[in-house]
Amino acid sequence: MMRICVAGAYGAFGLKHLDALANIDGVTVTSVMGPTQAKIEALAAERGIGHAGTTLEECIARDDVDAVILSTPTQLHAQQAIACMKAGKHVLVEIPMADTLTDSQEIVRVQQETGLVAMAGQVRRFNPSHQWIHNKIEAGELTLQQLDVQTYFFRRTNTNAKGEPRTWTDHLLWHHACHTVDLFQYQTGGPATEAFGLQGPKHPDLGIAMDMSIGLKAQNGAICTLSLSFNNDGPLGTFFRYICDNGTYLARYDDLYDGNENQIDLSGVAVSNNGIELIDREFISAIQEGREPNGAVADVLTAMQTLDTIEKSFAS
Repeated sequence: MMRICVAGAYGAFGLKHLDALANIDGVTVTSVMGPTQAKIEALAAERGIGHAGTTLEECIARDDVDAVILSTPTQLHAQQAIACMKAGKHVLVEIPMADTLTDSQEIVRVQQETGLVAMAGQVRRFNPSHQWIHNKIEAGELTLQQLDVQTYFFRRTNTNAKGEPRTWTDHLLWHHACHTVDLFQYQTGGPATEAFGLQGPKHPDLGIAMDMSIGLKAQNGAICTLSLSFNNDGPLGTFFRYICDNGTYLARYDDLYDGNENQIDLSGVAVSNNGIELIDREFISAIQEGREPNGAVADVLTAMQTLDTIEKSFAS
């Protein structure tokens, strides 16, 4: 039985992980962590979880915790992932695994030092829609020419996906672009050979750029055009257009359509159509099988290097 702690458990993604883990055999959540005692105790009671704590330290000191899923604020990811590994716990850290290249490199160094499974939550690798495309590319049936992506939100206050106030501020580059940068490199088989970005004005209160445009080029010549905005007042989310040599495909979360909006059957792609469940399954299987997972921190480091390159391009 794999014994898991979910940190940041009552946040939007913490709850998604709890729901996903409930669908996986051989797994039990033995501990949950959240910063407010009353809220985390109420969640533990509701879910039948034996331990609730307000600090990561008390959770990873427990003998009944084998691994940790971190759904905590971005600026804590690096120090918490490192703390988990130093405590002998495998760790799955939500994206971004860190918000600087230096911290990302330190996570990889500690993983290599400890030999534990450390995985970044690059869920786009696991969404059935993107898996279907990846399988076709690997089989030589498709070659990607251009990935056109729109990541759009409407944000005027610092709130999370549940509409609740955040104690931290997310970022179009290190948080949201991280998904697409990693996905493009995953689908094209290597790090981008060219990367640049443009950012619009910063919000006077949030202190972050509200609009961003990113361009990438792969070694095989494929390009990626990524538009991101916190100013978009319309359909929200991330929408992917794969322009290939043998068809065009539109991916919207766990659904996939061809260029003429005909939906593609993804029922045989994976054991679930829930990307969060699939990433949790990979994390647990990698621990049980003693192997490196898809999305290992060392593998994802190239995406963090590309994000660093893009950030530096803003200044120039």
